[in-house]
Amino acid sequence: METPFTQRWGLFVGLGAISFGLGIMAWVDALAVSLASTILLGVLLFVAGTVQLVHAFVVRDWSGRFMSILGGALYILAGTMMMEEPTTGSMVITIFISACLVVSGIARIVMAFQQRGLQGWWLILLGGLISLLVGVCLYATLPWSGLWLIGTFVAVELIAAGIGWIQFGLALRQAAYIPPEN
Repeated sequence: METPFTQRWGLFVGLGAISFGLGIMAWVDALAVSLASTILLGVLLFVAGTVQLVHAFVVRDWSGRFMSILGGALYILAGTMMMEEPTTGSMVITIFISACLVVSGIARIVMAFQQRGLQGWWLILLGGLISLLVGVCLYATLPWSGLWLIGTFVAVELIAAGIGWIQFGLALRQAAYIPPEN
């Protein structure tokens, strides 16, 4: 079945190859990617906080003005701190991710035991145990885990996206192929 995209399958494969290559580069220097990502997040928070503050001062008669000013100021403070101390910022993000993994792991463990009567309940238990273990290990290995975690996540995402785009492009190529008639 030919679609408008089947003739451009190579562009998708190229996108995938570039994403995959960037992912490998990010994995090689996960520390630099972690720090750069933290600085970028700091810039985004700073800009968002500034926009929120400007908005709060322009809309003077709004009942939520004080909370908007407070929120904007906190965004600016957090963004500034992340830009000035990206190492600390990446550790704070890692602590947050660690806490999320621990909480979601415990929740899945509890859910698994509540659903013991269902076939495969142990897979939910296993997933919960893995999340709990990863969360605890991330926290236990701070500050070092804070230096590589974000960069590794970015690398894995780029590699996974690259593989997906390559597969998609090759599938389009296959869909465009029309075998010769005998």
